[in-house]
Amino acid sequence: MGSEHIDTRLLEELTEQSQDLNSDAMRITRGSLTDFEQGAEPARRWWQRVGALTGLAGAAGLAGVARAVAASPSATASADDIRALQTAASLENLAVSVYQTAAGLPFIKDGNKTVAAFIAKTTEQHQAHAKAFNAAATTAGGQAQNDPDPKYKAVVDQTLPTIKTPADVVKLAITLEDVAAQTYTKNVGQVSNADLRKLFASVAPVEAQHRAVLLAVQALLAGNAADLITIPVDPAKLPAAAGSVGFPDAFYKTDNASPITEGAVK
Repeated sequence: MGSEHIDTRLLEELTEQSQDLNSDAMRITRGSLTDFEQGAEPARRWWQRVGALTGLAGAAGLAGVARAVAASPSATASADDIRALQTAASLENLAVSVYQTAAGLPFIKDGNKTVAAFIAKTTEQHQAHAKAFNAAATTAGGQAQNDPDPKYKAVVDQTLPTIKTPADVVKLAITLEDVAAQTYTKNVGQVSNADLRKLFASVAPVEAQHRAVLLAVQALLAGNAADLITIPVDPAKLPAAAGSVGFPDAFYKTDNASPITEGAVK
């Protein structure tokens, strides 16, 4: 199916919605990091410090948070909390690497511009998530994790040479987004610090939305039904599965969540 036949308006709208969700999540994330990193320091003073560094410019504000962490007192967190944060950062690092590789593939780079833009925006979001998790890990007295998750890196290394089409890219991305969403969802109940629970809870739905969008794209590619993506939507023409393909589970499963030690710094 050639990219010239794809109506990309819905994907553009989903990309915008994804950015809106990520912006909301990052606001919650910054608030959680504020409480976690600063402890008793009044939030007003902390926001002044972060604002001076970053201008609170969306996800880019997390870079300022990470720099400001060095001047912050250590927050209360367990060794398992630190490992969970490092593992989360490792999953984000791997996702960034995969999306950057995908962006350079000829059928993505020279193909549909909207799909390429979606990949670029998703890459930025994963980079912001990695910074957030590493900022919390270093604040808690641990090391930043700059390496990819070892278990799924092996999967990626095995899969990348076999990728020939956009559908192959989508399938691999779905795997990574799903394990991230499942891991962070499970981590909410595993970490001991309330602010870290907020941190994981703020990022998990962004990864779940990435997966939902990718599942929809996968179904359209498989069914050769891209012509049904129109704004406004004509419900009479859509298949019955259109409203549920991106959300196959009523409650997000955690069976495949990565253990907190999987991507921890050794």
